Amino acid sequence: MVEMLPVWLVQTLQLLTYAFVFAVGAGLLLMAFFYLVDATQTKDAVRHNYPVVGRFRALFSSLGEFFRQYFFAMDREEMPFNRAERNWIYESAKGHDNTQAFGSTKNLSDTGSYIFVNCPFPTLESDGARTKPMEIGPFAARPYMARSIFNISAMSFGALSTPAVQALSRGAKLAGCWLNTGEGGLSPHHLSGGADIVFQIGTAKYGVRDGEGRLSDEKLRDIAALDQVRMFEVKLSQGAKPGKGGILPAAKVTKEIAAIRGIPVGEDSISPNRHPEIDNVGELLDFIDRVRLVTGKPTGFKSVIGAYGWLDSLCAEIMARGIESAPDFITVDSGDGGTGAAPMALMDNVGLTLSESLPMVVGILHRHGLRNRIRIIASGKLVTPAEVAWALCTGADFVNSARGFMFSLGCIQALKCSKNSCPTGITTHNKRLQRGLDPQDKAVKVANYCLTLVHDVETIAHSCGVVEPRRLRRFHVRIMQSNGQSVPMDVLYPQPEVVQLGREPVLAGG
Repeated sequence: MVEMLPVWLVQTLQLLTYAFVFAVGAGLLLMAFFYLVDATQTKDAVRHNYPVVGRFRALFSSLGEFFRQYFFAMDREEMPFNRAERNWIYESAKGHDNTQAFGSTKNLSDTGSYIFVNCPFPTLESDGARTKPMEIGPFAARPYMARSIFNISAMSFGALSTPAVQALSRGAKLAGCWLNTGEGGLSPHHLSGGADIVFQIGTAKYGVRDGEGRLSDEKLRDIAALDQVRMFEVKLSQGAKPGKGGILPAAKVTKEIAAIRGIPVGEDSISPNRHPEIDNVGELLDFIDRVRLVTGKPTGFKSVIGAYGWLDSLCAEIMARGIESAPDFITVDSGDGGTGAAPMALMDNVGLTLSESLPMVVGILHRHGLRNRIRIIASGKLVTPAEVAWALCTGADFVNSARGFMFSLGCIQALKCSKNSCPTGITTHNKRLQRGLDPQDKAVKVANYCLTLVHDVETIAHSCGVVEPRRLRRFHVRIMQSNGQSVPMDVLYPQPEVVQLGREPVLAGG
């Protein structure tokens, strides 16, 4: 029978047989090797007691987060963002219709759920309340008329890849929103799309530091000379790691990033815990005033709220100096923020969430008569229209989002942001992985997400009977309690009596 087969086929079968025998033999030898290694080591009890087989425990544990996401988790039970939230962003970014049939999958009886109070007789003129631009920094030489209530939060070049930053810049330009540089400095990629830029000054002063790491007025002027740079934000802390400076692993510190930041190549980039120049509220106001005078542009600060007595002291110091000394805005970040690499102990346990801190900050500014002078920017896990509308009801003027825009770029929540191995190319400098991220295509998705979210916030505002989303108030939303009853937010967080000392808000066209 074999003699009837062609010679080449016989030879091929022989080679395959030899290869199979060799592979089996090599596999057995490898298993024997790992058996001996596992049985003789004492660092891992499971591998010692169950040689070879025990190794699969670590594999299954690492793969579990991915299996849960696709096969086991329900639409609304994942953390930090569930499938329903991610899918809404994905569909919005693609420009697809987000309507759904057969009722909501959201359990409105969950404690903390938002229920907006619809008006019985909404206006007939339009289907949405139109958002107006708002002025920031009335006492700066060059105030900023911000067009969008929803903007791109601080994410540094370095933490994000080149095509990701380029896509965000182009998308922000298309949507008319601003792009915050994060503390990593201003790169050509931030400017490439023509977007409005908020330059963040972190504790390491990346991009505006002198040879000793101190703030350089000369470099500040150079940055401020760019028309695209509209505002400056002094970062005191961020939600992922309150009380600890930014962390960029050495693997991400490329030659280009090192040049932009003014640091050595291939070394961990770790910022100080705080600005050495700022040790009290007076020094904070001095620092803000210095940046504002040097740049001529609106300047504010970003902070996670934990202790809060210092905010009353800050307001008292402002009133003693005059309202022109106030920060032009305060970005209130939530303790559950998370785009940056951070110790788990800080990410999980330190800093108030926005649901508690935002009403507190707004209330303190109201008590001191500074609410109209200082704009409030809310930041932290606000990625859907309901969450943004809640922030506006609470008293925010603007909302920033980082992870929402990462999802619009294609993020799949692989939780590999700090490992330089992001499978979607968003947070890696691996050129092979970046090739799948086309800045032109993703820019359109960034813009679609932003514009769709704003439109849906306007729809909620219209349903509540107001003509502009910032006219939403705390009585427009009820918060579900553990007893199954909802309570108006103005009962949970009463609005203090307003002392009208600050300048009235300036809205374009009204």
